[in-house]
Amino acid sequence: MAEYTATVAWQCRGGDFLDNRYSRGHEWRFDGGLTVPASASPEIVPLPMSVAENVDPEEAFVASLSSCHMLFFLSLAAKRGIVVASYVDTASGYMEKDTEGRMAMTRVTLRPNATYAGDSVPDMEQLERLHHRAHELCFIANSVRTEVVTDIVA
Repeated sequence: MAEYTATVAWQCRGGDFLDNRYSRGHEWRFDGGLTVPASASPEIVPLPMSVAENVDPEEAFVASLSSCHMLFFLSLAAKRGIVVASYVDTASGYMEKDTEGRMAMTRVTLRPNATYAGDSVPDMEQLERLHHRAHELCFIANSVRTEVVTDIVA
């Protein structure tokens, strides 16, 4: 078993707390020393109570799925002798009411686009198998109910 931690810290810095007009800006602190400015999404909490340039939980959710998928894809490719030169995923998450009528991230679409070096450039069938296996292995994807779709960019 492995344990992962993060510290989420917020402090009231003005605004009317009881009127719900306070800043949602806060920090995510990680054990390696990185601090990430975070906030509620401006889609959910209007400006100026949210901070548009900060990362919001919904973006982080999409990024964590994309990152996990990419890391497994890279590992699988390396084991098969496929040299990945670059990898970019313009992933999207979709928030809507779920089957129980609650707001939820119901679908995340990954759009991985990799370039390859050397002689072992995978064909579409190999890419589909690699991405399918990466999805099966991704710890984050295995931890959520959200539909995760991979739309391979070739």
